[in-house]
Amino acid sequence: MAERFTKSMARNIYLGGSTFFILLFLALTFDTQSRAMPERDNRDQLIEQVVNGKHLWENNNCIGCHSLMGEGAYFAPELGNVFDRRGAGNSDVFKAYMNAWMNAMPTKAPGRRQMPQFNLTDQEIEDLASFLEWTSKIDDNGWPPNIEG
Repeated sequence: MAERFTKSMARNIYLGGSTFFILLFLALTFDTQSRAMPERDNRDQLIEQVVNGKHLWENNNCIGCHSLMGEGAYFAPELGNVFDRRGAGNSDVFKAYMNAWMNAMPTKAPGRRQMPQFNLTDQEIEDLASFLEWTSKIDDNGWPPNIEG
């Protein structure tokens, strides 16, 4: 090797290194896309009720008071596991609970935080319940740490 680092040597190192890393990036991208990505099945498809419930969740700013899988405000309870807490794994029980709960708001109990009355229809409440049931089935690595959220 020469005592002096020349311009052509620097250019060759730059071009050689760039080519090597571009080829490495392309190979890793191809490998990820062709082998490492799991196949999806159709069981995860969203039904219309879940989508409508998500729109209700967003339009009524539920996340402004509640958290869902740890994201959102901590003014009201976590709702990522409300299906497990109040529905005991039964959709019909949970939908009946949600209907009774939403229609009873606000409770006007002194000294307690109050949920506003959103005047949702029975179908909208059922859609919201479907959305919360769907979110409870997402693997959230044990969040929240206790059943009461």
